[in-house]
Amino acid sequence: MHSEFHTTRRVEFSDTDMAGIVHFSRFFVFMEAAEHAFLRALGTSVSTEWDGNKIGWPRLEATCTYLSPVVFEDVLDIHLKVIRKGTKSLTYRFDFFRGETAIASGELSTVCCICNPGEKIRSIP
Repeated sequence: MHSEFHTTRRVEFSDTDMAGIVHFSRFFVFMEAAEHAFLRALGTSVSTEWDGNKIGWPRLEATCTYLSPVVFEDVLDIHLKVIRKGTKSLTYRFDFFRGETAIASGELSTVCCICNPGEKIRSIP
């Protein structure tokens, strides 16, 4: 598995708050979108089927540290790196830049689970 991925995202008006800067919660959406793009680039998805079961990646923990404000129309470079590969889990690190300026950094920990509809979510064997 490749462990690094880069993508970009333009800040939309709906990402901003009353002060005209990106609302803090949107960085979690940006991290998730980068994760999805990373997995698609690998030919898979956060929601897939394996051995007759629906497989998903529920979140265990998500953090974000904010370093500089971002406004409407800014273009963010998002650098994703897999920093931990467990037997059933992945932890990603995200670094956000506007040009050379560091904007934010975050981490997202996920675990691979069987997520069949109507059943309790359970860890993969």
